[in-house]
Amino acid sequence: MDLKHSAGGAGDNSETFIATSKSTDMITPKEKEGKGVKAVGGPNPPAEGYKVYARRWAVLILFVFYSSSNAMQWIQYTIINNIITRYYGISDKWVDWTSMIYMILYIPLIFPGSWFLDKVGLRITALVGIVGTCVGAWIKVFSVDPSLFYVSFIGQSIVALAQVCILSLPARLAAVWFGPDQVSSATSVGVFGNQLGVAVGFVLPPMLVPNSPDLETVGSDLQMMFYMVAGLTSILLVLMVIFFQDKPPTPPSAAQEAAQLLESSGAEQVSFMQSLKNLMTNRNFIFLLLSYGINVGVFYAISTLLNPVVLKYYPGHEVDAGRIGLSIVLAGMLGSVVSGIVLDKTHKFKETTLAVYALSMVGMWIFTFTLDTGHIAVVYLTASLLGFFMTGYLPVGFEFGAELTFPEPEGTSSGLLNASAQTFGICFTLFYSELFTTFGDIAANITMAVMLIVGTIITAITQSDLRRQNAQVPAASGAGNP
Repeated sequence: MDLKHSAGGAGDNSETFIATSKSTDMITPKEKEGKGVKAVGGPNPPAEGYKVYARRWAVLILFVFYSSSNAMQWIQYTIINNIITRYYGISDKWVDWTSMIYMILYIPLIFPGSWFLDKVGLRITALVGIVGTCVGAWIKVFSVDPSLFYVSFIGQSIVALAQVCILSLPARLAAVWFGPDQVSSATSVGVFGNQLGVAVGFVLPPMLVPNSPDLETVGSDLQMMFYMVAGLTSILLVLMVIFFQDKPPTPPSAAQEAAQLLESSGAEQVSFMQSLKNLMTNRNFIFLLLSYGINVGVFYAISTLLNPVVLKYYPGHEVDAGRIGLSIVLAGMLGSVVSGIVLDKTHKFKETTLAVYALSMVGMWIFTFTLDTGHIAVVYLTASLLGFFMTGYLPVGFEFGAELTFPEPEGTSSGLLNASAQTFGICFTLFYSELFTTFGDIAANITMAVMLIVGTIITAITQSDLRRQNAQVPAASGAGNP
């Protein structure tokens, strides 16, 4: 695929989006097509349509694998918690910290990270992230010795730092590259990358590092796993440098054109701090910050503590613990795609968000009271149900946030949502761990379910202020005007 852009757009497959159309795949009528394409070469898109480029899919797919390479390392240690503690001779609390370090480092860096994304754009931000992910993965290659857990933790911390250059990108990438009736689906695919990585992180370590009584065998297996991850991230680094692009030659929608005009206008350009102030004084966005943080924080807590919870009822089933985690994430991937399609087709952001949130809460209650049935297949089923809605909520929250905060940069709103998720994730993980140790899994899971009830109520009182959708109205009403 030729990803280089020629000045006139020749040789690059593209689709023309009609401002009043409900589909980005509808082609402009032939009598307007020539005029429209010609106008696209100028500084502004034509009134009758906006152009989307075929290369957007290559950029999105590259981002999916890039995001996956980082996310797969988040749960890499905790899903084989009992094996890691025995090999390195450390407490399980230290293993939990290999997951929580992702959350802790993200919180103070979200503001400089969002500022960096706004200043340098998608390409540079993504390249910084893949370099950090690759360097951290290679450091872990040299940590395979019972006395070198600190080296592994350093590598994990560098990978966690790189996450700052990933989590805020899906909504921004979708808005910059995709038309208005594909942007929600594109965001869901971008979030899908993170979920894919978590899925691999759940299933691969238990398979590559089985619970062998011989520590030398465990060390050899760990070495192989670390080499595989480092090799993969190195290949992705090369591909990102060659193919990942910042933005298309022309904006794909009226909303994106307006956003780019604001960015390029010195008189109207909003500073990063002013943008933050606008977001933090947006009542509906504050409600979304709280509800989003609760939902994703519960998911982080369950994912981090999944190994000991499953092993409590099914001893010796380390591989099943990983596969249950995989089931949660795979179901969540499906939920993300379904949610994205529903949003693109209906534009019912508030209604979709509330429905998915409420069903996440119901799924948590079902999961809580089916762990002790004695049939691990039931756990697979209920965990998948929970994952479909809870993980499927991620892109829905991003898109609802982008709607509530337009024309503020999507990277900033997404970054704040992620910061909220990380904050709640740390608190809930520590709280869940303490409850699990002291009172057992039922008390811990019920507490998380109650938190989801609170989140559902907050979502219900959030108003549907769809500012980005409203930005499309002038374009639609002005279509065909000179």
